[in-house]
Amino acid sequence: MSETQPSSIQKAETLKSLHTPGTPVVLYNIWDAGSAAAVAQSGTKALATGSWSVAAAQGYADGEDIPLEFLFSIVERIVATSDLPLTVDFEGGYAKDPDRVTLNVERLISAGAVGLNFEDRIVGGKGVYDINTQAARVQAVRDAGNLAQVPIVINARTDLFLQSKPTTHAGHITEALERAAAYAEAGGNSFFVPGLADPDLIQKVCAECSLPVNVMLRDVSAQIAPLAALGVGRISFGPAPYATAMSQITEHARAFY
Repeated sequence: MSETQPSSIQKAETLKSLHTPGTPVVLYNIWDAGSAAAVAQSGTKALATGSWSVAAAQGYADGEDIPLEFLFSIVERIVATSDLPLTVDFEGGYAKDPDRVTLNVERLISAGAVGLNFEDRIVGGKGVYDINTQAARVQAVRDAGNLAQVPIVINARTDLFLQSKPTTHAGHITEALERAAAYAEAGGNSFFVPGLADPDLIQKVCAECSLPVNVMLRDVSAQIAPLAALGVGRISFGPAPYATAMSQITEHARAFY
C-alpha cells in the first residue's frame, strides 16, 4: 500500500483506461485478500475477483450463494490489502429489480470496488434476461455509480455462449452484438463473452462491437498474443487460477500421506 492512496474515482479511471483493444488488460482472477496480495506482487495494474472462486474459497457454491454481507467484507479486506483498482464479479447484482440492483451496487462501491462484472444470466432461474430488461439493469448499475460519484467500470457480460454448445455459437453472434449495443447505450464499458472460444467469432465480435471485448481463458498457461491479435481488450481467467492453486496444494500435501 502506498502512503498516498488513490481515490475511487482515480482507480475507476485507471481501470477503464487499461481496456485497449489489441493491447488487452490481463486479469488473473483472485478470491480473497491473500490471493490479491500475491497477484499484486506480479506487477499487475488491476485486480479482479471471480465469483466461483470467491464462493468456493469460503465453502459456498457459485450463483450468489455466498451471503451479500460476507461478500462485501471480502471486498473490503482486498481493498485494505492493495490500492490497485479492484473489479468484482458481482454476478447478477444479487437482485432482479433495477432499484435493488442500484442499492446493492452502491454498497459494493462503498466497500471499495471500482468495477464489476454484471451478467444477463437469470441467477437461480433459466436462460438470460431479454435485452430490454437487462439494459435497464445495466442502467441501474450506472445509476449507482452516478449516485456514488464514482465512474464504476461495468463489464457487461452475456451468458449466451456459456449456455449453448460451441457448435451453435455462430448462431448467437447477431444477438450478442445486439446485446452489446444495448448494454453500451445503458452505460456498459466493456462486453464479456465467457464461453466463446472460436478465434473467427471472437474477431468478429471485436470488430463489430463498440466496447472493448473481454474473453475468458480456462488455461492459466495459455498465450495472450493470439487473443490480442484478434482485437480483444480484456482477458480474464475465471475460476482457473483458484482451481490451479488448490490442485497444487493438494499435490504438495499428498507427499506427506
